Amino acid sequence: MKRNPSANSTYVSMRTLKILSILLPPVLIGGFEYFRHDFLLHELSMETGNLYITLLTLLMSFLFTTWMFDRIRTMNERLSKEQAKRAVYEERERLAQELHDNIAQILFFLNVQLKKGQIQEARSAAAEIDLHLRQAIFNLRTPPEEGGNFAARLRAWLKEWSALSGIAVESRISESAETLPPPAEVPLFSIIREAFTNIRKHSLADQATIELGRMGDEGGWRLYICDNGAGMSGGAVPEAGGRYGLSMIRKRAEELGATLEIQSSPENGLELTVTGTTKKGATDENKSARS
Repeated sequence: MKRNPSANSTYVSMRTLKILSILLPPVLIGGFEYFRHDFLLHELSMETGNLYITLLTLLMSFLFTTWMFDRIRTMNERLSKEQAKRAVYEERERLAQELHDNIAQILFFLNVQLKKGQIQEARSAAAEIDLHLRQAIFNLRTPPEEGGNFAARLRAWLKEWSALSGIAVESRISESAETLPPPAEVPLFSIIREAFTNIRKHSLADQATIELGRMGDEGGWRLYICDNGAGMSGGAVPEAGGRYGLSMIRKRAEELGATLEIQSSPENGLELTVTGTTKKGATDENKSARS
């Protein structure tokens, strides 16, 4: 499997840091000892020389480790941004494919209805095409990684979604959501977007609620989404498959290493809860940097 250029760059940088951390201390100490014995033996006493080499080693170690950790932090930040961008591109490809499939199905249905002379059904199909296109344009022009922090971008997206769909949204987005790592933002945003798309398409709701924030001191977070609609047919939640977009939501939750819970009833609508921790994402970042 070929590495991409950024991965090769990260690999070379990490390898260089490893080599330097192994070679620098013995070269530094050995070089100073050689210089002292050959040129300073009559100028410095043994005690003074030992003190100088200790102080010099301490200073050089401090400077090197400071530089090394700063370099590692920079590489991890760059890697996180690249992972987030790649996830955005993949999400856009998925949205484009979904738009193609949906429009193709509706156009086929529209053609059938027009041939049958069923004008009202054809008008409904045309209206659905218009709604699909508006939603697709809205989704594609609001990438989750651009501008401001994640919490602010999400609030802006929810406001626009509410205006587009006509469904009121009560958002409780904690400021602690700003600290979510970039690689987690795109899958999380995809879950939110798919959930709200389902609300618009299937729920018959006029009110939706979303809560997002950190929980506990272990890097945990929780996403909760509900509506006041009719829930799923019979209140049953399918375990697998693409119905109501749950397959994609489950896939994104698995990518985050998160737990997904879904409850549905005709009286209380649909409730979706995703809980996870950012520790796994941080571990994966470190693995990527070392590989």
